[in-house]
Amino acid sequence: MLPWSPGAPQTLAVSGLRLEAVCHGPPPSAAPTLVLLHEGLGCVALWRDFPQALAQATGFGVLAYSRAGYGGSDPVALPRPLDYMQREARDSVRPVLDAFGVRRAILLGHSDGASIAALYAGGSGDLRVRGLILMAPHVFTEPQGLAAIAEAKRAYEQGNLREKLAKYHAHVDVAFRGWNDAWLDPGFAAWNIEDCLDYIRAPTLVIQGEDDAYGTARQVEAVAARSYAPVETQMIPACGHAPHLEARDPTLAAVAEFCARLSRIEAA
Repeated sequence: MLPWSPGAPQTLAVSGLRLEAVCHGPPPSAAPTLVLLHEGLGCVALWRDFPQALAQATGFGVLAYSRAGYGGSDPVALPRPLDYMQREARDSVRPVLDAFGVRRAILLGHSDGASIAALYAGGSGDLRVRGLILMAPHVFTEPQGLAAIAEAKRAYEQGNLREKLAKYHAHVDVAFRGWNDAWLDPGFAAWNIEDCLDYIRAPTLVIQGEDDAYGTARQVEAVAARSYAPVETQMIPACGHAPHLEARDPTLAAVAEFCARLSRIEAA
């Protein structure tokens, strides 16, 4: 088991690949752990100081890691399979929790990471998962979101998006193409993971910006309608796809309040 060393870069092995990770706040033996699952172009560094702020606001431990192909983690072979999020949930989340000895987990995912969190909570049967926080989740494709992803491709190939991302990803083309090529594959239009929502047994908080270009309120409504467990939703006005960056204070407040309620439930 890896040591819990707040703020220190760490490396763990999952399926033969090295993944970068960092933790903050109290260890799993002392408090629940918020496990952060980043977006389709994210990584540890792109959470910026949000993990530290979460640890301070909640009193929980926080664990962030970069999935294979992102940040300083090992690259993956391209093209990614169209069910790459299902594979991440099946093959990677549990080994990460095990590596750090996580005992009580709240999975906090953003975008693709939210989809992976929902898939894991709905399909793994892992009783360590005590709560879910889904920011801008995807549970099916929408024309609006696919159009935004096509625009990202133009920005990467014709603008300066590649240069910006290269500051954070050691294998920038793997990071971008692995995400973008999968989402723009004609076969991906039929992608839908709503079935996993029927099996979620952990209380869930869904946060989404009202101006999110990658998904509409239909995504939030689907989670609320199909999850077996209680679901709270928060739509944030004047906010796009990244509530933790664009609306930091209300997002932190919503997460802290949700975590406090989970603690009260555990205590009772």
